[in-house]
Amino acid sequence: MDKKVVAAESEAIDWGGSGAEEGKILKKTKTLSKNVHTCLPNPLPDPVKCSLIKGDYLYFHYGCDGHDDRGWGCGYRTIQTMASWLCLNCFPLQGKHRSPPSLPEIQHALVAMGDKPGSFSRSREWIGTFEASLILDYFYDVPCKLVHIRGGGAELEHVAVEELHQHFEKHGSPVMMGGDRDNSSKGILGVCTGDKGSYLLVVDPHYYGCQLEKTELQRRGWVAWKRVSSLDQSSFYNLCMPQTAKKAT
Repeated sequence: MDKKVVAAESEAIDWGGSGAEEGKILKKTKTLSKNVHTCLPNPLPDPVKCSLIKGDYLYFHYGCDGHDDRGWGCGYRTIQTMASWLCLNCFPLQGKHRSPPSLPEIQHALVAMGDKPGSFSRSREWIGTFEASLILDYFYDVPCKLVHIRGGGAELEHVAVEELHQHFEKHGSPVMMGGDRDNSSKGILGVCTGDKGSYLLVVDPHYYGCQLEKTELQRRGWVAWKRVSSLDQSSFYNLCMPQTAKKAT
């Protein structure tokens, strides 16, 4: 691939950090893939309605900073993807611009605000949509709307889909999705509705390995359109939706 194309589709992150006693990762620079959903065709040839993320973001996934968080870090990685969107679209030239928080920084923040006990720092405990809303407010002063979707196809096809259409049309920011039986965190970047159902554009943080080009991530299914009906119909789901309409540039 042409080097200019690679440069346009990835970005270097300075992870910061210092003392090992605080559980922070060593200072390092890591290149992450950018806007990994682009060029992915719509799942329907003639959709009734299609709503997508607006703006740029970076794709965070298991191990992308050298920290092996397989089995527990998916929620953290989705938060980092959401935070990268805020960095690139809401505060690109302002003093509030900062890199997405590291895993230790997320844990320290949840302890500092009183949501978690001290033992949570340096642990391998997973987090969900509620913690995501706390973190985005803590680091970026961005409130989030939390939507609870009860299990069942009707709730998913109607309540969740309509909430997502409204969100992407008004705010355009990535959404975090999690549940109980289906407790794997997912980043949602869009929703497409047709006469026979809807699809969600999912960016999956569970990939672990070297950086891949977006075409390969798409080919392997790490970024893909998923039918709403393919979700666990016996699981409830929660959506964390950053309210960024007044902050985006």
